[in-house]
Amino acid sequence: MIDNPMQVDRLLGRLKEAVPFVARPSPALAAIIRGKAPGLSISPECQVTWVGYAGDDGGIMCHLDLGAASTGEQFVVSLTQLVVRPGTPMAREIGAYQKHRNKRLRRVQV
Repeated sequence: MIDNPMQVDRLLGRLKEAVPFVARPSPALAAIIRGKAPGLSISPECQVTWVGYAGDDGGIMCHLDLGAASTGEQFVVSLTQLVVRPGTPMAREIGAYQKHRNKRLRRVQV
């Protein structure tokens, strides 16, 4: 098991209450988005408009509004690929979740 179910339930509830909220795609995610939608201009920050849980394999997932409605592209990404401002109320919880999940995933892949 990768995720701590109690931690995920608590964080997911808080994230759902906060939607929509602002986040920044990680550099790796921004590169993937540019590859999928080459004509799309990616702003440094985007709106998270939905959150859900994709089980232990996928973790907490977020739908991003990149202002790309006209292109038809939809982006649902892992919370681990987003950066939130340090002053955001859930920043510490999100950081703890990301650190725990990334650490556990590295162990599973080895």
